[in-house]
Amino acid sequence: MAEPAYQSLYRRYRPQRFDEVRGQDHVTKALRNVVRDGRVAHAYLFSGPRGTGKTSTARILAKALNCTDLQDGEPCCKCESCQAAQAGASVDIFELDAASNRGIDSMRDLIAGAALGTPGERKVYVVDEVHMLSKDASTALLKTLEEPPAHVVFVLATTDTQKVLPTIKSRTQHFEFRLMSPEVLSGLLHDINADAHLGVPPEALDLVVRRGRGSARDALSVLDQVAAAGDVEDDESDADEIVEALCDGDTGRALTAVAGAMSRGRDPRLVTTELIEYLRCCFLALMAPGVVGLPDAALERAAEHGRRLGPAAMVRHLDVVGEALVDMREAHDPRVSLEVALVRATRPEASSDVSALAERVAKLERALAAGAPGSSMAGGSPAAPGAPAAAATAPTESLPAARSASPRGAPTPGEGPAQPVKSSLPSRPPARGTAATKPAAPEEPAVRKAPTGGQMPDRDLLTQAWGDVVLAALPAPAKSRLRTGRFTAVESDTAVFALPNQPHVAAAEGVKSHAEDALTAHFGTKIRIRLVVDDATAPASGAPATSAPASPRRGTPAAEHEIEEVAMEDTVLAETSSADDVVRSAFPGAEEVDTP
Repeated sequence: MAEPAYQSLYRRYRPQRFDEVRGQDHVTKALRNVVRDGRVAHAYLFSGPRGTGKTSTARILAKALNCTDLQDGEPCCKCESCQAAQAGASVDIFELDAASNRGIDSMRDLIAGAALGTPGERKVYVVDEVHMLSKDASTALLKTLEEPPAHVVFVLATTDTQKVLPTIKSRTQHFEFRLMSPEVLSGLLHDINADAHLGVPPEALDLVVRRGRGSARDALSVLDQVAAAGDVEDDESDADEIVEALCDGDTGRALTAVAGAMSRGRDPRLVTTELIEYLRCCFLALMAPGVVGLPDAALERAAEHGRRLGPAAMVRHLDVVGEALVDMREAHDPRVSLEVALVRATRPEASSDVSALAERVAKLERALAAGAPGSSMAGGSPAAPGAPAAAATAPTESLPAARSASPRGAPTPGEGPAQPVKSSLPSRPPARGTAATKPAAPEEPAVRKAPTGGQMPDRDLLTQAWGDVVLAALPAPAKSRLRTGRFTAVESDTAVFALPNQPHVAAAEGVKSHAEDALTAHFGTKIRIRLVVDDATAPASGAPATSAPASPRRGTPAAEHEIEEVAMEDTVLAETSSADDVVRSAFPGAEEVDTP
């Protein structure tokens, strides 16, 4: 007698009762109740990913509707009707694959036969992949689906519910099937492994669970392959190795892992897809561990990778590798796209986008918080114990950049108290009119912190901010009127700003609000400006106010003031006069003539 042909595990262990369906209790409980209570609807729609039990549940429902010995809503699986249904020979159950019978003719045949009776109590039509029906076939199904014969029940199954016509969905009771959790799928595989005497080791079963990704059919197909081969190659180790390289920022290790995968004949697109999936698991394991579909050991490893990478780096890696996967569609060599993405991921300095800069800043902050030696912003190294303080100071080439990056002087996370740094910048020349014999003030540190908490800055901080940032940002009229002045003192919340003469003061009164607003925004505290005449440049007592030369040479201070005053007059004229007035003032005595 010939031995029976081998049957795949997913066919041998297809559930035959509602209580044998794993991971879909929200569906099977409702269906068992309606069968037991006799409240069966005329049409059902089962949707969900592949391998979650949609077709198997539809067959169980069809078998239960014609079972002659129901047991609390469950089919007995022993009566003649149940035996015929399990053998695929029942005349009461009709299965139609809409993927291969999607035309209008197939649907017309189904509708024509729906009115005919069968030996059983119910005539059940199971239409699989109903979203594949053509538009004409779906339209033909609508009327019969809405008002079928009393003895007919339709069960529609689909993996893409978005493609099903809304008019069809509205005529059915919709049940959504879900992917199995790792615990449920692992329990199913362990039970089948023991019942079928496959002898697959537990560590291999954990790999089968990961590769099944919540689909019972996919997992059982992999289990069949593992049982036949006696072992399984862990292709996901490629993604694990690449992520290890990302954690260490090791470009060579990442490219070596890709080369190893390619040498085994793996598709670069598949490797990239697995890398994206694993990075997503790492991100979720760090942010929301409860939603990650991984066994405990794999979940802990993914969480460790997530902690080492950090949220900013993981988001950037997902973005970079995702772009590479899109680019592979048109790339001549998809492997190059993956390698370039890994170089950009492991070396943020090779990328100029904002996310790469954010990652570099995050790494620096972590290094500063951990007290890593030699991780200062200026790149200097710590001084040896007992060395003079000046030897431990950082170079000052990047001081303007540091001031522009942190205008308000907020301390960097992890940074200690500000250390005096000897400035290599040229010192400010002495004010005009200052006596040469006046003793020099003590040298101030080049790096000053802006006051926080609403404190008023001193004159030196105002002068520094005015020259570095504020003056350049003012509108042109305000800049031209205020550029010749300087801060001389600070009184409460008012800064005293001195200009060369009274005409300058009068002209600057209308634009000083721009300077007040800019200083307030820069220092974070309300600053008012009081304009005065600079004592250092005012004429001496008893001297005539108009003692300037009649024709100053170009390039002298008096000539520069004259040019600035002319520019200010032009600005005022342009702001307050019309175009016709400007022309008349430029050509005195001219007459305006209207031309036809």
